Amino acid sequence: MNTAGTLILKRSEVAALLTLDDCIAAVEQAFKLFGEGKTDPPGMLGIHTASGAFHIKAGTLATNRKYFAVKANANFMKNRERFGLPTIQGVIALCDAERGTPLAIMDSMEITIQRTGAATAVAAKFLAREDVRVATICGCGNQGRIQLRALARIRRIERAHAFDLDSALAEKFSRELSAQMGIEVTPVADLARAVLASDVCVCCTPARQFYLKKEMVRPGMFISAVGADSAEKHELDPALFAGNKIVVDIVEQCATSGDLHHALAAGIVTRAAVYAELGEIVAGRKPGRTSPAEITIFDSTGTALQDVAAAITVYEKAVAAGAGLRVNLAG
Repeated sequence: MNTAGTLILKRSEVAALLTLDDCIAAVEQAFKLFGEGKTDPPGMLGIHTASGAFHIKAGTLATNRKYFAVKANANFMKNRERFGLPTIQGVIALCDAERGTPLAIMDSMEITIQRTGAATAVAAKFLAREDVRVATICGCGNQGRIQLRALARIRRIERAHAFDLDSALAEKFSRELSAQMGIEVTPVADLARAVLASDVCVCCTPARQFYLKKEMVRPGMFISAVGADSAEKHELDPALFAGNKIVVDIVEQCATSGDLHHALAAGIVTRAAVYAELGEIVAGRKPGRTSPAEITIFDSTGTALQDVAAAITVYEKAVAAGAGLRVNLAG
């Protein structure tokens, strides 16, 4: 097996190597290690341009060896209409964290999509009721699709409501996911009615004004707030954070770029209101859901922990399968 040089992996190769179940397991293990204090805090940097922004996330993780990964994602909202390009594009560089050797460079899109859904699945495992059956998905793009699939890996979802400002997208989402998953997925225009009839609500849109209002949420619900990964984005009513169980991926990130950021800015809560980081719960340092009636909120800004965990999985499977192209970058 040739392991010399840096492995280059296209998106199609990453997609063929990374299963959702593998990704969920890898992400759960990464949060556990972080909660146990066995890995360093991840880092994040945002660089804005006139047309969009670059998000750079970096972190280390030790499995059978110690790895470092850095992901650079570009988020340009008008790319499709202006250039026919994806809104999000990017790469991940994976390195040996003890030698500094670049091991792989891979397209980031499949990992970004899957690891985000995986984080919701891990959070739902600890924060959603065991008897949840109905979900509302807000945002019917690629992320909405993976969110519903990931939830279904953890809980027995029997029905789902699909909400999107683009009704045609919600209808397509519903048709395709109903056929693929064998459950009833219905497009909805009345979000309040859908959420009140649901056990779980996932928000994964680029909204800049909150739309999930406090009065829509009934006792016992699990909410995963995925879309707000910058200070400008906003999906949850800040009032939802008052008196409910708040769990975040990383406190520092959520305080500056998640929906928690808006609740803090509005003076609704302080940082002391955050119940736990997800890693603390996965590691068993704090319990997750403790009553059927409590409302649990997972503020998910996306961390390098997830990226490096998924990238390690892809790299190790690629090496075993002899996949990808080997390049001597130093040559």
